[in-house]
Amino acid sequence: MSQEKDTALIEHLSKQGIDDKMVMGHPAGLFVLFFTEMWERFSYYGMRALLTVFLITEIGKGGWEWTNAEAMQLYAWYTGLVYLTPLIGGMIADKFTGFRKAILLGALIMTLGHASMALEVFSPYFFYAGLAFMILGNGLFKPNISSMVGNLYPDSSSKKDAGYTIFYMGINAGAFLGMLLCGYIGEKVGWHWGFGLAGVFMLFGMLQFYFGQKIFGIIGEEPVKADAVDNQKIEEDVQEKETAAHIVRDRLIVVGVLMVASIFFFFAFEQAGGSMTVFAKNYTQRVLEGSTGTIFKWIDAILTIFPILIVTWVLFGLGKKIYKNYPSTIIFTGISFAIIWVLGGWKVYKEFSLEQTEVTVSWFQILNSFFIITLASSFSKLWEKVWNPSGPVKFAMGLTLVGVGFVVLSLGASSIPQGAATASVSMLWLVGAYFFHTMGELCLSPVGLSYVSKLSPKRLAGLLFGLWFTASAIANFIAGMTGSYIDKISTMYSMSTFFLIIAAIPIFAAVLLLVFNPKLKKMMHGIN
Repeated sequence: MSQEKDTALIEHLSKQGIDDKMVMGHPAGLFVLFFTEMWERFSYYGMRALLTVFLITEIGKGGWEWTNAEAMQLYAWYTGLVYLTPLIGGMIADKFTGFRKAILLGALIMTLGHASMALEVFSPYFFYAGLAFMILGNGLFKPNISSMVGNLYPDSSSKKDAGYTIFYMGINAGAFLGMLLCGYIGEKVGWHWGFGLAGVFMLFGMLQFYFGQKIFGIIGEEPVKADAVDNQKIEEDVQEKETAAHIVRDRLIVVGVLMVASIFFFFAFEQAGGSMTVFAKNYTQRVLEGSTGTIFKWIDAILTIFPILIVTWVLFGLGKKIYKNYPSTIIFTGISFAIIWVLGGWKVYKEFSLEQTEVTVSWFQILNSFFIITLASSFSKLWEKVWNPSGPVKFAMGLTLVGVGFVVLSLGASSIPQGAATASVSMLWLVGAYFFHTMGELCLSPVGLSYVSKLSPKRLAGLLFGLWFTASAIANFIAGMTGSYIDKISTMYSMSTFFLIIAAIPIFAAVLLLVFNPKLKKMMHGIN
């Protein structure tokens, strides 16, 4: 059965003019997208890890000394707009530029954004201009790279969900390294160094994609050009896939329901850069001494080196397959990895040379990505070989798990007195919360991308990926605005109550999804 589906995949690649070289059983092009997205996420999450901490840090330490509420509100607007612009970016690619040009232009604008933010030391206007560039560039980049992943697979392929999970591992490898290194350098060396470092890797991501474009055949070319290439084969393919109007309508309704469900998930999940960052900075015991400090240094060293080792191995596998035809892609990615190894080694050495260990606020955000990198392949195998429930069930699992993470935080915060400005809660509560959040994310986010790709008519793919990110925009905006009430709610009730409210909302949405699962499954008309 899997052999038949592999044949279908090879046939699909050949129709699109794509080389059928495989890496780990997936098209080599998936891994070019993997590394492009990885460096983009490095830049985005590296900067985001610093954003709230920088804004609320004292002026004497180089920050802007904003209140928690002010910082959360800027965070809400920034993250909301970052996920809103992909709606326009998807439409621009569908109608005018094609996916590839949109990705390259977006990457260039984001590189300029980081360069501008690195100059915030001269004027705050550079900081705001950088945020604007990041918002615009992300709009062109984000929906279109996700669409390209979907186009590498036929809808019938059992590898499609697994392909998105591997791609998702790339997203999180980049997020992990960005938060780890930009966060560390920003907090320990200088904020502008952290903001600037994020842009260096955005530039590398853009270059390796630019030089590897031909590996995608006609996928992602300008709409007219793509039509002109081998027009007859594409027309035959479209006729084969002709779908009745009522089936298209039903599937789009399911996509809509999943998008709404994702708002409930990301409203909770995106507290990571907001209220959970405030909790880490002001309420968590981060200064470690003696044997506790030594244990942390070793854990941190493993957390730094292990993921770099994994993605280096993936790069080596890709290099063996495509270096001959695409040397520049591998060379630019190789240079960027050499820099990452140097920075990672320097960070580990510096920490071991200090007597007292102070865990950076941004360090906690790397836990989500670390758990993704270590658990992604297990979830991929679970869906492929052991148990593959319907999309709504996977979404319900994700919503429940993110809620459980906040129940854990609520328990951890139960010892904090009402209205306290600081406390020293064990960091293990935050570690536990991130673990549950990550398992929830693996049930929902890559699965959501895969279902948008499978259930959408091809002509609307860019637009629907844009709408998927619009749902994230709404969720991020609500998350930031909710986070701005952390001081008010913890003063009136308690910090524990604040986290319990956030836990209850996604769990309620999970129950609704399970109730409507049979109906939604029927409306997918055979796509699972």
